[in-house]
Amino acid sequence: MIHARLRQFVALAVGAVLAACLSFAAPASASTLTSSAAADTQVQTPLVVNARWGGHATYDRIVIDLQGYAPTVTVTPVAQLRYDGSGQPVPLAGKYFLEIRLNPAAAHDDAGQSVYHGPKLQKIYLSKLKGLAMTGDYEGYVTFGAAFDTLPYYRAYSLHSPERFIVDTAH
Repeated sequence: MIHARLRQFVALAVGAVLAACLSFAAPASASTLTSSAAADTQVQTPLVVNARWGGHATYDRIVIDLQGYAPTVTVTPVAQLRYDGSGQPVPLAGKYFLEIRLNPAAAHDDAGQSVYHGPKLQKIYLSKLKGLAMTGDYEGYVTFGAAFDTLPYYRAYSLHSPERFIVDTAH
């Protein structure tokens, strides 16, 4: 029994000595390396680079092209489209509207230069889709508005490789 306790005591003592030695062996800049490594692995905000549309036999499609990962997107029916920030109404004709909001996202780079190459305000002549506007690029949100003459029945989803967000509106 004494030998078992002696072995246990020796094992604990050796473990404590090893832990103390390892703490002294770590370089002083180890915490700096860890934090800079964490900064290097931070994910960049996804960029919205284009918006396009197309008419198909049974649906109209809106595609928002992205660089980076697919952000969270909400599609909400609204009574009227308004520009973010100013609150001014968006001049798109229609009776029904969808607001498409991406977050986190940006349509500009770190220098403030626009990376978005799509339309800012576009009248469209498809079966359901009548207009599309980029209504905001502000504080991590990029917002689009879509106009329709009739109540839109839609399906929204993301596709990958390349990253893009889709809104299909049934005819």
